[in-house]
Amino acid sequence: MYIKDNLASVENNISAACIRSGRNRDEVTLIAVSKTKPVEMIRECIDCGITVFGENKAQELRDKQAVITDELHWNFIGHLQRNKVKYLVENVDLIHSVDSYKLALAINEEAKKKNVICNILIEVNVAQEESKFGVTVDATEDLIKEIAKLENVRIKGLMTIAPYVDNPEDNRPHFAKLRKLLVDINSKNIDNIDMNVLSMGMTGDYEVAIEEGATMVRVGTGIFGERYYS
Repeated sequence: MYIKDNLASVENNISAACIRSGRNRDEVTLIAVSKTKPVEMIRECIDCGITVFGENKAQELRDKQAVITDELHWNFIGHLQRNKVKYLVENVDLIHSVDSYKLALAINEEAKKKNVICNILIEVNVAQEESKFGVTVDATEDLIKEIAKLENVRIKGLMTIAPYVDNPEDNRPHFAKLRKLLVDINSKNIDNIDMNVLSMGMTGDYEVAIEEGATMVRVGTGIFGERYYS
């Protein structure tokens, strides 16, 4: 029952943040981060109307898709190794965590083999944390120009994982910076680039992220409760 209550609470928070920032609620997609969570919990979310889920391990995502055959939108949000690309290309709507040309090239090659177009986001390490993956803000535009030439990959926007902070306001500058970066790059009319997705904000700070322009928020603990690692 608590998942239903948690979802209602998250929904209220998202709507309130949209109102505060003068945005429409339908501009923001809630991704239920179901990593490490059992299938039963995902089914509870589906029963509550959630259709967009985020996983961070390729094998776990495959295992869950084998069991849950509902028409869902799966997003891959974890660090991706090139040897795992083959498990994802046909099976996810969006890969959020592309941070190198080599990874984009591997995705492109796999997508070509399977005759599909793979949608990706560029992961930017806005806060310059050594423990996080992601390209630097300064290197993002050059990376995008390079990846834009690949035939079977489409860059849809940018993603960041902000620092874990006690006060969500501390992350506001990082979210604002990512939005500015997206706007700046779009203004340069790079061939094959028209980005509108900003994947930023997690359980602790998604309301601030929405106020700063997030179009996707990734909420796990806020929906499912504390993470469980077997």
